[in-house]
Amino acid sequence: MSDRVRVRDSTDAPGRPGDGVKLLALAVGFVMATLDATVVTVAAVDIADDMGLGAAALTWLMDGYILSFASLLLLSGSLADRFGARRTYLAGLTLFVIASTMCGLADSGGLLIASRIVQGAAAALFMPSSLSLLVGAFGEPRRRASILGYWTAIVSTASGLGPVVGGVLVDTLGWRSIFLVNIPFGILGAILTLRRIDSSPRRPRALSLASNAAGAGLLAALSIALIQGPHLGWSSPQVIALATTGVLAAGVLVLSERSVASPLIPRSLLANPTFVATTIIGLLLNFGLFGLIFMLGVVLQRAWGLTPMMAGMWLLPMMAVFVLGNLTFARLARRVGSRRPVLVALPLAAVGLATMVTVSASTPYAVLAVVVGVANFCVGVTVPALTAALMAAASGHANTAAALLNANRQVGALLGVAVAGTVLADTADWYHAASVAFTVAALAYGAAACLAWRIPRST
Repeated sequence: MSDRVRVRDSTDAPGRPGDGVKLLALAVGFVMATLDATVVTVAAVDIADDMGLGAAALTWLMDGYILSFASLLLLSGSLADRFGARRTYLAGLTLFVIASTMCGLADSGGLLIASRIVQGAAAALFMPSSLSLLVGAFGEPRRRASILGYWTAIVSTASGLGPVVGGVLVDTLGWRSIFLVNIPFGILGAILTLRRIDSSPRRPRALSLASNAAGAGLLAALSIALIQGPHLGWSSPQVIALATTGVLAAGVLVLSERSVASPLIPRSLLANPTFVATTIIGLLLNFGLFGLIFMLGVVLQRAWGLTPMMAGMWLLPMMAVFVLGNLTFARLARRVGSRRPVLVALPLAAVGLATMVTVSASTPYAVLAVVVGVANFCVGVTVPALTAALMAAASGHANTAAALLNANRQVGALLGVAVAGTVLADTADWYHAASVAFTVAALAYGAAACLAWRIPRST
C-alpha cells in the first residue's frame, strides 16, 4: 500500500461533496472505541453471571480496556509517523474487529479479558490516527474546524448513547452482540478509508525503546493507581507501589527524551506555547467534566433517593447538550474561527459551576439541570475548537499531537473520577461532597479559560 501523498486543494469551501463520506470513514473507529468503553457497563451483570466472573475479574473486564488503551497511546503516535497514519488506522481497525470477534466468541473469562485488553490496544492504534487523518483530509483551517465540530458531535452522540445501545442489544440479542456488532462497522470503516482517504505521509524516525517503554509504563502505572486508589485506599501498599513505579518511569522518560536524537515527543512541540496550553486545557476539561459527572451520578441516587434508571434520565438533559455545543461550534467556526468561541465558553462554564458551590437539599432540579447543562454546552463548544487549535499548532507532528491529546484527556478523566471518588468516600454529607466537586470543576475550567488566551488570534 503506497504512502505517497496526493495533492489536494485546501481552499475548497466547506460542504464539498464527499466530505460526509470521509467524515464517516474516520469517525467509525472512534465511535466503536467510544461505545466499547461504556457499553460493557450495562452488560457487566449478564457477563458475570454467564461466565462466572468474580468482582476482581469483572473489574479487569472493564478496566483492562482502559489500561491498554491509555498505555499505548504515545507509542501509537510514533508508529503512525513511521508507517503512515492511514496504515496505522487500518491496522488498528483490523485488530479491533479481530479482538471484538474474540470477545463475542470467548468461552472463558480469561479469554474475554485478554480480548478486551487487545481491543484497548487496537483503539490506541486507530484513535489518534483517525484525528490526524481528519486534519489532513481537510486543509483549509476554518473548514477543518467546522468538520471537527461535526466529528466531535458524532463521537459525543456515541458516548451518550453507549449505555442505551448496550441495554437494547443485551436485552434482545444477548451480551455477545455488543462485541459482534463491531464487525460490520469495522469492515465498513476500512472500506471507506481505502476508497476515500488518501495515503498519509510517513515521517520515519528512530523509535526510542527506552522512551516508549517508559511512556507506556508511566501511563499504565498512573491509570491503575487512579482506577484502584479510591477502592484500595491511597495509602495502600499497592497504590504506593504503583505511584513509585510511575515516578520512576517518568524519570526514565525525561532522561531518555533529553539524550535521544529523535524523542518520543518532538522538542518543537514542547517549545510551542500554543500546543502546551491546549494540551493542558484538554486535561483540565476532562478532569473537571468526568469528576462532575461521576459525582452527580452518585449524589442523585444517594442524596435525592433516585433509582439508577431515574438518575440516568435526570442526567440525560445535561448530557445531551454536548452534541448541541459541538454542532454550534461547527457553524460558528466558519465565521469566527476557533479562538473566540473558547474565550467565551470556558469562562461562562467556570462561572456557572461556581454558582453551584452552595448546592443543598433545597436546590431545585431545574436549577441544577440548567447550570450543568449550560456548562456542558460550553464544553461541547470548546472541545472541537481546542482540537482544531492544537492540531494547527502541531504542524508536521499531527500523529504525535493526537496521541498526546488523547493520553492527556484519558489521564484527566481518570484523575477527575479518582478525586471525586475520594471526596465522596470521605464524607457522609452528600451535598458537601457535591459542593467540593463543583468548586474543583469550576477551578479547573477557570484555569483552562486563562490558558485559552495563549491560543493565537489567527486560529
